[in-house]
Amino acid sequence: MKKINCWEYTKCGRQPGGDKVKELGVCIASIEKRTNGIHGGINGGRVCWAIAGTLCRGQIQGSFAQKLADCLKCDFYHLVRKEEGENFVLSKDILPMLQ
Repeated sequence: MKKINCWEYTKCGRQPGGDKVKELGVCIASIEKRTNGIHGGINGGRVCWAIAGTLCRGQIQGSFAQKLADCLKCDFYHLVRKEEGENFVLSKDILPMLQ
């Protein structure tokens, strides 16, 4: 089964070349190379909850601490957790990569 990235799941169009880039800009999750490959994603595409500055429901999210509560309610977050099972990489292990 192909693992999808957040921009594919949400159809936000903010990945490089996406249809909303001119209007909203490129999402940091789609270009965050330090998290490339985690959970089988491209760049930060399967760890978007750990990346500051992503856009959710039309609003720029802040730091990890500011956005975590919303991300824990996100259907995509739950999809990744389910797909990865015991191989799910915890945020505490992702955040040092982003410092």
